[in-house]
Amino acid sequence: MPFTSRRASLVLSDEVRARLEGISRSRSESAQHVERARILLGYAGRQTVSAIARALGTNRPKVERCVDKGLQLGALAALGDLPRKGRPGTISSEARAWVVSLACVKPKALGYPEELWTTRLLASHVRAHCEQAGHPSLAKLARGTVSKILAGHRLRPHKIEYYLEKRDPEFDTKMAQVLVVYKLVELARQRKDAPKGPLTVFVSYDEKPGIQAIGGVAPDLPPKPGKHVGTGRDYEYQRHGTLTLMAGLDLMTGQIHRAVVERHRSREFVAFLRQLDRAYPAGARIRLVLDNHSAHVSKETRAYLATMANRFEFVFTPKHGSWLNMVESFFAKLTNTLLRGMRVESKAELRQRIERYIDRLNEDPVVFKWTYKMDEISVV
Repeated sequence: MPFTSRRASLVLSDEVRARLEGISRSRSESAQHVERARILLGYAGRQTVSAIARALGTNRPKVERCVDKGLQLGALAALGDLPRKGRPGTISSEARAWVVSLACVKPKALGYPEELWTTRLLASHVRAHCEQAGHPSLAKLARGTVSKILAGHRLRPHKIEYYLEKRDPEFDTKMAQVLVVYKLVELARQRKDAPKGPLTVFVSYDEKPGIQAIGGVAPDLPPKPGKHVGTGRDYEYQRHGTLTLMAGLDLMTGQIHRAVVERHRSREFVAFLRQLDRAYPAGARIRLVLDNHSAHVSKETRAYLATMANRFEFVFTPKHGSWLNMVESFFAKLTNTLLRGMRVESKAELRQRIERYIDRLNEDPVVFKWTYKMDEISVV
């Protein structure tokens, strides 16, 4: 008489069957999931438990557990493990809180030379002081347990997250003044008729100091199919010095006024102001957005401005508010498209290439537009 199983048959929907077949052939799923998918498919295909065990090279109890779980919870639920009680915890909540409190204190405050905790150092400190602190359950604390305790409280004392304290008490006021300039630029672009009164031009100005003139010691190797996927370059290099780019971005036209200089002192800044003065009509008022670098407010600069009454108007960005200066967007573009990976033979070549790059941009200028908090700014 043939053997008849007392277990119920496993019925799979087309969707579940397709899912199990995909897992059974997968190379990225875990081996456990692949094996269980094959067990369930075999049982649903009327194979016996013994036949499935022989085909997969495993034992009957494992197959029976998987099949029973599939019949009780469903085929997809049978792929994973059910939650188990596990070993009872031996570390009290008070002891965990003490570990967390230690992680929130710098090691140097407890006499260690280290600035930040590591799990090894923290575990060692806990084991050495847990009896005295009244937490003997931590006497055998391991690094892995420390990691789990800290992860449970979303703490990473070995990491540093930088922030910038607001050091300018007039930050909001100065930011509003800069944003008013950008709002006026936006309104001027929208206005179709010619503005009444004297012409005002808006220029965003800053310096990019320390542009390194770096030269190679060997020729670069160009990309070559099958050999070099990218440019090959010798690790060694030569330093030829640094240059500073002084740039003024016309917010209405996108034109960039530039001067590549050795240094950026007051005399260079005054020379740049003279360059702006020559670039615009005599009756125009030049409104500059710039930071409060010492050269921008020096005696030499103010002496020049005294000879140019009503010609220039400075709008200063707040301290640590360089991101408010729109010319920084141009500097970012310059860095990513020109300066990154550049090799030159001299500072003269670096200067020439920067000037050629900006001249080419000015042939088809891009107008930068400011959007941050523009809806909150009103101009009466």
